[in-house]
Amino acid sequence: MFRIWTTIARLILVGMAAISAIVTEAEAFALPDISAEAPRVFVLDSGALIDAKQRLQSGDDLLSAASNKLKREADRALTVKTFSVIQKDLTPPSKDKHDYMSIAPYWWPNPNTPNGLPYVRRDGEINPVRDQVSDRKRMENFVQATRTLGLAYFFSDREDHAERSSKLLRVWFMDDATKMNPHLRYAQSIPGRNQGRGAGVIETHNMPELIDAVGLLKSSKSWTQTSHKRLQDWFNAYLNWLIESHEGKSEAKAENNHGSWYDVQVAAYALFVGRDDVAKKILTEFSSKRIAKQIESDGRQPQELTRTQAWHYSIFNLEALFSAASIAEKFGIDLWNLETPDKRGIRRALDWLVPFATGKSKWTYKEISAFQPEKLAPLLRRAAIRYREPAYEEAIAKLPRVTGDERWQLFYPKSRS
Repeated sequence: MFRIWTTIARLILVGMAAISAIVTEAEAFALPDISAEAPRVFVLDSGALIDAKQRLQSGDDLLSAASNKLKREADRALTVKTFSVIQKDLTPPSKDKHDYMSIAPYWWPNPNTPNGLPYVRRDGEINPVRDQVSDRKRMENFVQATRTLGLAYFFSDREDHAERSSKLLRVWFMDDATKMNPHLRYAQSIPGRNQGRGAGVIETHNMPELIDAVGLLKSSKSWTQTSHKRLQDWFNAYLNWLIESHEGKSEAKAENNHGSWYDVQVAAYALFVGRDDVAKKILTEFSSKRIAKQIESDGRQPQELTRTQAWHYSIFNLEALFSAASIAEKFGIDLWNLETPDKRGIRRALDWLVPFATGKSKWTYKEISAFQPEKLAPLLRRAAIRYREPAYEEAIAKLPRVTGDERWQLFYPKSRS
């Protein structure tokens, strides 16, 4: 009898060990705790990103098209060469190729002078020479490639994406032989008029998105603490230049989209480098400096409507207002629902644009380029989530050329309910 019980006990122990091994193996292949990997982002919403990643891992078809397109774009970005300001043919007035330089987009040779100087303005008409002789396109390509790779790493955990993104960042910002100096003193120069101007600051308006992409590299072994600290040092120096330079101060006074994007940049960079007081001051004043002065009671943005691409610039400025509202949330400042006594506010500006996008009203303001109602779609999705308003999602369904594979579908995933 004793032998029988001993045998049974052994079988029980063996069974328990096998079960334990199975559990251990299952744990090893379990999905990671994504909540512990929340990225530090400022414009994007970390909760929305985590939700999108979890949904992709569970096989959500709503996001598969956008995810597949991102993967294809990221794989192409793996093959791009590195970008640097020293790759330009021209030399800046400083004689230092590490200085960024560009030509103002809407300025053209003067037809009334033998040498074409000084250049004259043709609003909304881009001079193709701009991207042939300047750093602007190069920087744009760098930002887009780096963001694509960072986003792909977050959603796929593929280290090769993070490694390449990290390499691009180091070449542009850190390596002594190739890095950009932290200023835009020679940005948007106008031949025959100046060597650079405050308006050039707009050319880094997408750098807050780049910083968000860096936040997505949080768990990568390729993005080291040393690299992160050096990048913070670069943006701290650039932040100082934005605040203290003549060009930066000039841009801060701009009353249109330039002023809005200046504030978004300063706030994002300040948070990134740990200067929260600077960010909070900018965002506390944003309602009176930007929203109250840029938006009419009916929602029009008059400064943008005077442009030859009124639709484009109305959305461009509203995007800046949305970005500021997202960053302001970090301080408990609610710009989303802020409304002046005479009804000026971010939501009012969006609502004014919706009928034109859906075709209910005809756009009668000047638009020398193609009218693109689909450009409003990502703002409508953000509004649908922020205001819990289904009408904004219904408006997206009425827009042409929204295919479902757009990247913003991953940033702000549609509710499954």
